[in-house]
Amino acid sequence: MTKIDFPGWARLHQERIERVLGDVLPASDLEPAVLHQAMRYSVLGGGKRVRALLAYAAGELADADATRTDHVAAAVELIHAYSLIHDDLPCMDDDILRRGKPCCHIEYDEATALLAGDSLQSLAFGVLAQQGLNDAPAVQITMLADLARAAGSRGMAGGQAIDLASEGQSLSVAELELMHIHKTGALIRASITLGARCGNSLDSTAFDHLDHFGKVIGLAFQVVDDVLDADATTAALGKTAGKDALQNKSTYVTVLGLGRAKAFAGELRTEARRALRALPGKGGRLAELADFIVLRQA
Repeated sequence: MTKIDFPGWARLHQERIERVLGDVLPASDLEPAVLHQAMRYSVLGGGKRVRALLAYAAGELADADATRTDHVAAAVELIHAYSLIHDDLPCMDDDILRRGKPCCHIEYDEATALLAGDSLQSLAFGVLAQQGLNDAPAVQITMLADLARAAGSRGMAGGQAIDLASEGQSLSVAELELMHIHKTGALIRASITLGARCGNSLDSTAFDHLDHFGKVIGLAFQVVDDVLDADATTAALGKTAGKDALQNKSTYVTVLGLGRAKAFAGELRTEARRALRALPGKGGRLAELADFIVLRQA
């Protein structure tokens, strides 16, 4: 059987997670209908689904049943969507465009957007708690704890707090790394480890290599985001380009310069691929996802 190429694999799994998300989200005519419509508006029909793809790829590496990985992929995408809704609010980054369409609080209103984000976060944990995602119930409890850590003050929310407190300040590379390991990297890292926990074939050493890959590629994702914010158009990004400069934020581009930031992303890609060498098939689809994350143009 011929192995499907990466673009084909990614497309199949993007379509798969879209169907899964459509099923787990409340129906748009279920009361309170406007809230459920806002949730579906913010989740469906957009985004590269990088976190879901990472979960599926890690699940494949660990010989997980894809129907188990569906729940992980949906949970991380729901958490990601909730974070985007809240990040775009006037009290946070105050943006108007997300995934090429008006942000949730523009399409609806601020109160609905806030509640939609809250509801998506709750739904994510409900999805992750359903059915048996590992043969050992204790592992599924660990998975819930991992997602909570990645989304909370020690992860994504904490990184956003650091980001807001740092506006107008000149940060060092080490301070940037601390912020983005939390804000962006934590959920990307969790997507990988959660996908792997749906299977049973990786030993502790392999899992450590996998976790290091997640840490490195999560940081690379943010470096590339900073590059694209400075170097791409709003039309290409589907969100407001140049927003970091307008808000006087320290980024890898402002700290390192555009050329050095691009080089740093390449170095992280090399380190991420090195972490995969000890894994079955040298990481399989994860290696291709490392390339996709670092080489993307939007």
